[in-house]
Amino acid sequence: MKFELTILGSSSSTPIFNRNPSAQLLNVNEKFILIDCGEATQNQLLHFGLKANRIDQIFISHLHGDHYLGLVGLLSSLHLNGRTKAMDIYGPADLFEIIDLQFKLSQTILKYPINFTATNPLAHELLFENWDISVESFPLDHRIPCTGFKFTEKQRLRKIIKSKIEELSIPIDMIPLIKKGHNFTDNKGIIHSVEELTTEPDIPKSFAYCSDTICSWKYLNYIKDVDLLYHEATFMNDMLARAEETFHSTTLQAAEVATKANAKKLLIGHFSARYRDLDPLLVEAKSLFNNTELAIEGKTFEI
Repeated sequence: MKFELTILGSSSSTPIFNRNPSAQLLNVNEKFILIDCGEATQNQLLHFGLKANRIDQIFISHLHGDHYLGLVGLLSSLHLNGRTKAMDIYGPADLFEIIDLQFKLSQTILKYPINFTATNPLAHELLFENWDISVESFPLDHRIPCTGFKFTEKQRLRKIIKSKIEELSIPIDMIPLIKKGHNFTDNKGIIHSVEELTTEPDIPKSFAYCSDTICSWKYLNYIKDVDLLYHEATFMNDMLARAEETFHSTTLQAAEVATKANAKKLLIGHFSARYRDLDPLLVEAKSLFNNTELAIEGKTFEI
């Protein structure tokens, strides 16, 4: 199963040089989920050859413009390009009013329905699940209400050993049952256990998205043991006072969160426009949590 993340935007409140405001695309078994939607997100999708019409769920963390101002433009383009399937949007309650007003004043009636679900910035919730994935939200600690999101693969079925199919003449219609844990009796009456016929399924992977937040440790329990943790690191640690003033985190704080959460890998992003060269931020984070990478736009990370 494919479970990978592509960075579309990694800047903080203002775009700079080759960095755009926050947006990420999660590919779950060839189905796309958009996480935040700053300005130019639809341009980034085009630039990296990612089809916007394959997005079925959009998760918006909070209502600072660098995290949602690209949303109405994206929704409009999908309408103009003939989309008819529903779009599921999860975000702050007031986001629906913003979307509704934009289309009302432009006298636009979308050709597709929007299913909107308001997130709760004060509680941990299960927002969405299907056969492949579950999505939870959890409170972050920012200047305005803000939620993080955790995406977890569903447990897959056991994997059948292909050579056993021909060797034992296993009927095709028996394979799904065997994967679910049923033994198989061959044409000689011999019972073959599921352990003999299959291998263990892959361990479900998880990805946590910690959007804008001061490093308060309040959200640690929600991101324990994730395979990939994205955590904002707007400033280097010499700007700690500025980070606290603006309710953001530093590189070292992001690394400390990853350490305490027992994350396997850390991505840092939401970089302040003051930094042209991002290497010093990476070096500082790696000094505490070595398995750290920069959220570079256009880069895809397999989870």
